[in-house]
Amino acid sequence: MRLQILGGGNNQLGAIRRAAEQGHEVVLVDYFKNPPGRKYAAFNEVVSTFDVEKNIEIAKKYRVDGVMTMGTDQPVYTVARVAEALQLPAFLDVPTARAVTNKEVMKAIMTDNQIPTVPYRFLTAAAGVAELKDIPFPVVIKPLDSQGQRGVFKLNSPAEVINSLSETLSFSRADKVLLESYYPSDEITVSAWVDKGVPEILTITDRESFSFERNIGICYAHEYPSRHHNRSPEIQTLVDKITRAFQIKAGPLYIQLLVGDQGIVVNEVAGRIGGAHEDIFIPYLTGFDILDRVINFSLGIIAAPPRPRAARLSEHLSVQLFFAKPGKIASLTSLERLTKLPGMIAAGYNVAVGETLETIANATARAGYLVIAETSERALHQAINQAFDALKISDEQGQNLVIQPKAYLD
Repeated sequence: MRLQILGGGNNQLGAIRRAAEQGHEVVLVDYFKNPPGRKYAAFNEVVSTFDVEKNIEIAKKYRVDGVMTMGTDQPVYTVARVAEALQLPAFLDVPTARAVTNKEVMKAIMTDNQIPTVPYRFLTAAAGVAELKDIPFPVVIKPLDSQGQRGVFKLNSPAEVINSLSETLSFSRADKVLLESYYPSDEITVSAWVDKGVPEILTITDRESFSFERNIGICYAHEYPSRHHNRSPEIQTLVDKITRAFQIKAGPLYIQLLVGDQGIVVNEVAGRIGGAHEDIFIPYLTGFDILDRVINFSLGIIAAPPRPRAARLSEHLSVQLFFAKPGKIASLTSLERLTKLPGMIAAGYNVAVGETLETIANATARAGYLVIAETSERALHQAINQAFDALKISDEQGQNLVIQPKAYLD
């Protein structure tokens, strides 16, 4: 069968490989000429995943049997539009896909359905300081329809907001930005599967992030089990409410929650597999192959995989989304060596020898990933430190550019 996959980057690489291994012909659509997934696809089209009309044309040209994406927000809407145009299987209809990819629609649904979220408002490029005089600071501004923490800034004054509007808008196709009250909190991520309108939580992870200057929320790790696992019943009630409010009938559900002194509030809702290699760690923890389920559904293949088992709380797992300092890459530790390290389930690079790394600005600067599991938190931290001892991204002077998180150092 022929499957159109939107995006050929490292977040979609697992889907492209898996579909090809299963004997399907992948029609890959990506803005870049040589994305990592290109060599595994039967056909490649250099087109933006945001371009709805051209993606519909591509689907007709190749007479595809299905269309999908994963690990990225905005193409979810394009998938729904292509599926509607060609009457292909789709988890989300077009209105729902828009609701989970446009923060203005998303916030309206939350407000209308009493789903807790932080105080917010919308600003245009014409906004002035006078419109902000009643707002307590700090605040966070975000594009309405972007991803990867692009254009997301924590700001401390009206002047900073006004001065940052044009940059945030540059990452968006909309003419407004979202302004939210800053909520000091932990962040957790819920991955669920919805079947006939009923969500089943697969994993709850702690989303660990770092900030510098005005850039915030850049994720460097997902940790399982969450330190907030004891609040699972409360989280389940909230996930049920979100599923009903957004009218999600089937498929993957990915929710970011903030946990602070004022309780649990919803940060964002997405109708996709997450971008922290959930396609690897969810099957490992639950036995539920979420990626196979998405591929099969998208192609109209009726399959009855086993129900997910409860994720093992005795297992401690970390997805390390590592970063590196600026410099030109002269050498990399081999993946063969990394995958033989204790506890290592999977590893991969987003960079290559000869590439010049720039200063980190958002989550798109990730240099690679490690998925590590052990039987205790202490053993996990030891395995993480051992992995970073072995992990080298060296420049031409022999300096290791890898940035090791301090959270795991004794």
